[in-house]
Amino acid sequence: MSEPPLEPRPPAKVTDCHVHLAALPCGGNACYVSPKMLKSPLFRFLIWQQGLDLNQPEKSNEKYVANLLAELRSSLHVGRAVLLGMDGVYDDRGNLNQQATEFLIANDYVLGLAKEYRDDFWAGVSVNPQRAGAVEELQRCAESGAKLVKWLPNAQQFDPEDRRYIPFYRELARLRIPLLSHVGYEFSLIGTDQSAGNPNKLRVALDEGVTVIAAHGCSHGLIFYEKFYKTFLDLAGSYPNFYSDISALSLPNRLGMLFRLRRHPELHNRLIFGTDYPLPVFRWAGVGRVGWRAMKELATKNRFDRQYSLCTQLGIGFGSLDSILQSGPAPRSGS
Repeated sequence: MSEPPLEPRPPAKVTDCHVHLAALPCGGNACYVSPKMLKSPLFRFLIWQQGLDLNQPEKSNEKYVANLLAELRSSLHVGRAVLLGMDGVYDDRGNLNQQATEFLIANDYVLGLAKEYRDDFWAGVSVNPQRAGAVEELQRCAESGAKLVKWLPNAQQFDPEDRRYIPFYRELARLRIPLLSHVGYEFSLIGTDQSAGNPNKLRVALDEGVTVIAAHGCSHGLIFYEKFYKTFLDLAGSYPNFYSDISALSLPNRLGMLFRLRRHPELHNRLIFGTDYPLPVFRWAGVGRVGWRAMKELATKNRFDRQYSLCTQLGIGFGSLDSILQSGPAPRSGS
């Protein structure tokens, strides 16, 4: 008697490598939001969107996590989120400069949530290489289960190509922890050095064997002006340890790179899934490019599924952070 045919297995869900954790300071969580940031339009929008109350920080922090879990667990395509921390600004002596810091999400807060919800979250810690004991903090976070390190050098006020950070890069490579770094203009935080978002500045880390993920498709972030388009092609062609995530590419200021990525299916194996949650995911990039049934699918309120479907319908392939973590670090350039 012949065996019945095997039931087709549903495709494995992907991991979202770019999910921001937001928190108000309370209960010794070591998080911080500056008074100026609290008044910013973006932060006020976040408070409204998430239904938070500044006068009840503990409940608001719990609600933010609950909102994220509900949307993540209802996703058809995304099964896990990497929660991203945000380190502060440090002076030349490596001490925290709170006056220059707009937003800080402490590593222990990120690690704690990842441990509490280990089936849903991975920890994406943030370690400013300018801080005193940066290598030691990286090692501590790695021992506690950190899966990647997130940078936003524009706002954290350091230069990624500064060769003083080579020991930090070498430890990242040794620990096999990817570096997710912001690329392009940064509009969310205040007082930024926009030149630090140039992806060419990541070459020092790449040369040291670090697995680098350039955020936002390596887009410049200024509507259709994509000065880093050729840089993306060059980095992908020169470094086997270079990747880019697809987060925020549906936003109007980054659509230019989304459309350019469609032209390069040979490089889609360098793209990693991400959303930039809690920012919105717009479906209008599909208008005139996908059928009406696909547009109906893109009407889902789940941002994870909308991002997944939008890029899939546009023919943009991508992988999951899991595959990078399994493959380990690339050899150093020239080795």
